[in-house]
Amino acid sequence: MTLPFFVYGTLRPGEGNHDVFLRGRTLSEEPARLEGAVLYGGPGYPYAVEQPGGTVRGELVTPLPEKYGELLVALDRLEEYAPGDARNLYERVRRRVVREADGVAVRAWVYVAAPPVAARLRERGTRIEGGDWLVGR
Repeated sequence: MTLPFFVYGTLRPGEGNHDVFLRGRTLSEEPARLEGAVLYGGPGYPYAVEQPGGTVRGELVTPLPEKYGELLVALDRLEEYAPGDARNLYERVRRRVVREADGVAVRAWVYVAAPPVAARLRERGTRIEGGDWLVGR
């Protein structure tokens, strides 16, 4: 299924992984928010943890159609995500994301904390108030 990506950490414009992974591969990048999640700081990067009432701020990235397949593989590798692997730190899930410019909700791929990671973060993680890693780190 071809979906845009919602990014909220090192893949955002101006951050270290943006140029490495996204430059030249995107059709558009626009401010957006993921509702129903909160943000926790990790070692050098954040984790979105699904939780009612929270909001995570980031960008909705629409890949160029001809770059979609290679970008999906590259981002899965970056996030160390493999379908069904119990060792995943992140899970790639389809979620509703709201574009800031017009309030339109779209389905997007989001890398959220895998359940064991989310449980540890809820127990002893550092929550980023306001849900914006660029502001709260």
